[in-house]
Amino acid sequence: MARIRHYETMFIVKATLTAEEIQAQIELVKSNIEKNGGTIASTDDMGSRELAYEIQKNKRGYYYLVYFTAPTEAVLELERNYRINENILRFIFIKHESKIEVARWTTMSAEAAKKSEKKATPASTQAAAE
Repeated sequence: MARIRHYETMFIVKATLTAEEIQAQIELVKSNIEKNGGTIASTDDMGSRELAYEIQKNKRGYYYLVYFTAPTEAVLELERNYRINENILRFIFIKHESKIEVARWTTMSAEAAKKSEKKATPASTQAAAE
């Protein structure tokens, strides 16, 4: 059985897509992680930002960060899926191995979870008020 490791991945989706298409790309990545035996701990939606340099004639990109645990073989399949997907401009995987790195991963994951809760709370509060 493969060893489960802690990872984070950040990917940049083309900002020229509609909001629904961007969300579909994000859901595709999440489902690929889970399909390959991974468990998503938390996510951080960083939104649309200007790129440091032009990538495939794109000046802006939609940044998304996922903290997850998965078997080592899963990352190879996820990387293959990223490379095939034309809507993902860039991506990176970071593996956290040592105890210190795993502790840092846990802290960053918790911070991302709090951040996404804060983003979700005003919307749900507003919907409840209406």
